[in-house]
Amino acid sequence: MVPARLLDLTRLVSRLGAGPLTGVDRVELAYLQALLRSDAPLYCLVSTAAGFLLLDRAGAQGVASLIAGAPLVRADLLSRLTNRRNPQRGRAETAVRRLAVARAARPLLSWLLRRLPDGSSYLNVGHANLSDRTLATLHRRFRIAVLLHDTIPLDHPAFCRPDTVNSFRSKLDAVAAHADLVIHTTQTTRNTTDARLWQAGRVPPGVVASLGVPSVPKVATPDDMPAGLPPADPYFVTLGTIEPRKNHALLVQVWAELARTGPPPPLVVLGGRGWATPQVFADLAATPGIRVLSGLPDHVVAGLVQGAAALLFPSLAEGFGLPPLEAAALGTPVVASDLPVTREVSEAYPIYLGPTDCGSWVETIRSLSAPDALRPRPVARIPPQWENHFNLVLNIV
Repeated sequence: MVPARLLDLTRLVSRLGAGPLTGVDRVELAYLQALLRSDAPLYCLVSTAAGFLLLDRAGAQGVASLIAGAPLVRADLLSRLTNRRNPQRGRAETAVRRLAVARAARPLLSWLLRRLPDGSSYLNVGHANLSDRTLATLHRRFRIAVLLHDTIPLDHPAFCRPDTVNSFRSKLDAVAAHADLVIHTTQTTRNTTDARLWQAGRVPPGVVASLGVPSVPKVATPDDMPAGLPPADPYFVTLGTIEPRKNHALLVQVWAELARTGPPPPLVVLGGRGWATPQVFADLAATPGIRVLSGLPDHVVAGLVQGAAALLFPSLAEGFGLPPLEAAALGTPVVASDLPVTREVSEAYPIYLGPTDCGSWVETIRSLSAPDALRPRPVARIPPQWENHFNLVLNIV
C-alpha cells in the first residue's frame, strides 16, 4: 500500500456551525484544501465526544462542503447523549459521523488506523487532540508532524484562560516526546517554541514555513454591504477575537481620548466575543464612535478592511498575526504593535507603535483622520502564498 497522509480535523469539526472561522481554523482548512488537491492517499481523523472517526478522501471532501455552508443535520441520539451542553457540536459530530468509513472508542484507536499502511504521516495543525496517549499510539506506525502556532499560554499565561495553561503544557510535552517534525510559522516563534520544547525534554526537528494569506473570492462593494455599512469616511477597523491579548482596551482608551476634542472617527471592531471580556465589551459599547460587529461573511469583512483609513492591530502577543498581512494585500494602511513577530511577518509595511503607548496611538489616528493629511494609499503588498508553504512542508511529510 502507498503511504497516506492522515490529517487531524478535530478543530474544524468543532467549529462547524459556530460562525466565521478564526485564524487557526483557517490554517486547518488550508491544509484540508491542499491535501484534497494532492494525489496522495488522504484520510482524516476526528476526535468526538464518543470516540474517534476515520474519514477517507470522500469524507474529507464532505467536511469541506460543510465548512463551505452545507447544512448540518439534526443531532442523532448518540450526539444528544454525549453533547447535551453543546447542541451545535452534537449536530456537527452527527454530520461527520455519517461521512466516516470507520469509528472506534478511544482505547481502540490502533484498531481504527489499521486501514492505513505503515510509514504514513499524521499531520496536526490545529492544536487539538495532542495528548500523549493519542500521539504515542500514532507514533508506533506513523510519522508525526505538528504545526505549533505559538507558546503564548506558557509565555503569557495572563492572556489565556486559566484552564488552558496546564493543558497546553501537556500538549507540548506530548509533542516533545513524539513529534518527528515541528512546523513553525516564523523564526521568532520557532525560537520561543524550541526553548519550551527543550524544557520539555526534547526539541524535534523543525522547519519554518510562513502561512499564506487566505484568498477572498469577492470583496464587498458599498452596495453589497449590510445597512449602515461602511461607516462615513474616514473610518478604522480592527480584526480579531475580542480577548485580553488582542488589547481592545487600548483602543477604548484611544477613542475616549479622541472624543474629548470632538466626535471621533468611526472604529469598526470585527470579531467575536472571547474569554474574560465582559468589561471590555461594556467599554466598547459605551465609547463614542466604536461599533462591534461579529459573524460577518468574509467578503464583507474584506470590503470593510479595504475601505478603511487603516487597520489597527494593537495586540500584546502573537504567534503570527494574519490581519496585517490581509490588510496589506488589500492596500490598506496598518498601525500595529511593535512586536518582533509582527516585524518579521509584515516587515516595513505597518506603522509600528508601542502596545501601551496610548498617546502615540491617539496622535497617529488623528493624523490618519485629518483630511489635509491623508496620503495616497500604499500599493497593495503581495502576501505570502500558501503554495510556498505547502511546497516546503508536503515535500517533507
